[in-house]
Amino acid sequence: MIKKVEDFIIDNNMIKAEEKILVALSGGPDSVCLLHILYSLKEKLNINLGAIHINHMLRGEEALEDERYVSDICEKLGIDCYIERIDINKVASENNISLEMAGREERYKAFENIRERYGYDKIAVAHNANDQAETILMRMMRGTGLEGLVGIKAIRGGGIIRPILCLNRNEIESYCAENHLMPRIDKSNMERVYSRNKVRLDILPYMKENFNKDIIDTLNRMALILSKDNEYIEEQSKKCYEEYCKYTNDKLIIKQDLFIKEKEAIVTRVIKRAFKEISNSHQNFEMKHIYDVIDLYNRGTGKSINLTNSIIAENTYGDIIFKKKKNVKNVKKETEVSVMKESINEEIEFKNYIIKMEVIDKEKGIEFSNNPLIKLFDYDKIEERIVIRTRKDGDKMKPLGIKGTKKLKDIFINLKVPREERDIIPLICFDDEIAWIVGYKVSESFKITNGTNRVLKISFEGKE
Repeated sequence: MIKKVEDFIIDNNMIKAEEKILVALSGGPDSVCLLHILYSLKEKLNINLGAIHINHMLRGEEALEDERYVSDICEKLGIDCYIERIDINKVASENNISLEMAGREERYKAFENIRERYGYDKIAVAHNANDQAETILMRMMRGTGLEGLVGIKAIRGGGIIRPILCLNRNEIESYCAENHLMPRIDKSNMERVYSRNKVRLDILPYMKENFNKDIIDTLNRMALILSKDNEYIEEQSKKCYEEYCKYTNDKLIIKQDLFIKEKEAIVTRVIKRAFKEISNSHQNFEMKHIYDVIDLYNRGTGKSINLTNSIIAENTYGDIIFKKKKNVKNVKKETEVSVMKESINEEIEFKNYIIKMEVIDKEKGIEFSNNPLIKLFDYDKIEERIVIRTRKDGDKMKPLGIKGTKKLKDIFINLKVPREERDIIPLICFDDEIAWIVGYKVSESFKITNGTNRVLKISFEGKE
């Protein structure tokens, strides 16, 4: 069993040597098996482990016993254990969502917070082959495309990995018994009030008994085969997204050429990717919305529709423009100072800083500084104005030495900038492009080169 998981990890390039892995540990058979196997492979894979346990505050004393159980396991194994308590009933009620959805969202938020705070590289969750089969069946019943039939991915964005996706539930239970692990049993998994439990307890056993005794393996094989096709189409749609879509000034523009030149399979995926990009989520975004956008294109310029997640789509001379609805009550006041490039001799105050700017003739000599609050830029590459502000949703930049753009959010995560600091870090923008995340990164677009004539020196000093 351990060898099977090791091979699965290696085949999927899931873990690198010296990485810190945070294991999501509920205390149930799946997560206990996952932790125990990773611990057994700890030396071989050269990794460090920690565990996080979420108490959803739904099961009273039982949940407290779960806490004690996972704490004891981690103490015996000598690994760090982080326990978080979240009132899921309250979260679900406040956000008008189901307990299942609230639990999932809050779990992953907590995982990410601990990962960032303590410098973990990956988060290992204990989805298995049975979970995969259940997910595929549920998506089929709701209606899904090729992407949905691929099911749960072994690796997904945000550093989430699933090392025991190759094991079925019988294998996991056998492993726990053979190793005397005695995991906790969550009785709510046996209640038929949840859709997934009905699939697990009723539909899959019926299919197994009456149609295909190997239904779990069959559905997992199907997902693997379809994933290869899906991977290829995804690669093509990503290229088309980069060719036909442009994010600028809080708007995402889909050029009409997409609808003219590309097949529907590509068009639908590009629309979905564009929606996710501007709304930071594709939750509640269904095939119906995708075809609403295609219909909007066919109706001609000047038309608009309201999509989910407060996104508006407009047809402007054949281009489709996505933008966010402005909610006056919730609009966050952006802190912003703007100055024309010809008027930069005066000191500028911004938050807790005094900002000084100076234009220097390169021929007179320039001196680069190691001070992270002093940077030099090519003055002549600035078109009109210099803007000092804080971050906005969807901000991107071209970091020095890297091809293409990166989201500020991803840059902050990679640099391990604390979440609470991200909204107060000053940004220097030249016109609409971010040139400097002050104290962290500068842009490739405005670097000093052999062809530079005039240099703009910007320095930040803290107010006394």
